[in-house]
Amino acid sequence: MAQVGHPYTEGEIANMKCSINGCSGEYEERRIFHVVKHEGRIIVIDQVPAEVCTVCDDVLFSADTVRRIEALLTQDLQPASTVPLYEFA
Repeated sequence: MAQVGHPYTEGEIANMKCSINGCSGEYEERRIFHVVKHEGRIIVIDQVPAEVCTVCDDVLFSADTVRRIEALLTQDLQPASTVPLYEFA
């Protein structure tokens, strides 16, 4: 699961260096899977827009994306599909 940095505003990330100390990467726009545990359930959200470091994979979400994820978590939506969940033993 990706580590998530601080929300940013649109246009703030262009050519931005990675915020992780010692990392030489830069952020680039990607669509990712975002996994969150909410009210005891594991939820996977696909196609989430994010800025991802080209070296260490640090992830940043825009403030708008964070608000949309938070709104999704409060809705009682039917999942588009289900995925197997394995425990590391």
